Amino acid sequence: MEIKEAQRIVDEWINTTGVRYFNELTNMAMLTEEVGEVARIIARRYGEQSFKDTDQDKDLADELADVLFVLICIANQTGIDLTRALEKNLQKKTSRDSARHKNNEKLRE
Repeated sequence: MEIKEAQRIVDEWINTTGVRYFNELTNMAMLTEEVGEVARIIARRYGEQSFKDTDQDKDLADELADVLFVLICIANQTGIDLTRALEKNLQKKTSRDSARHKNNEKLRE
């Protein structure tokens, strides 16, 4: 699935199953909540935090998909073409960071 198609599918889902988009502020709060759920899994699976019994069944892929869903909602309701935005962002990063990471001693093994 391409990003443009994902934006279309999410928009269709919102307008049929979801009734309408939540406002931008609500979606921003929801995005923060979903990112927190990703952080909780990462801290326990890859970090030093201990799992609670209720954390055992959490699925990182599903939580990342929740983040992506809400991010697409925000892009849709604010008129952002995520494909174009990502392409532009990658060009910026390539131009700005072309030598920065290669020269970073901390990244050398």
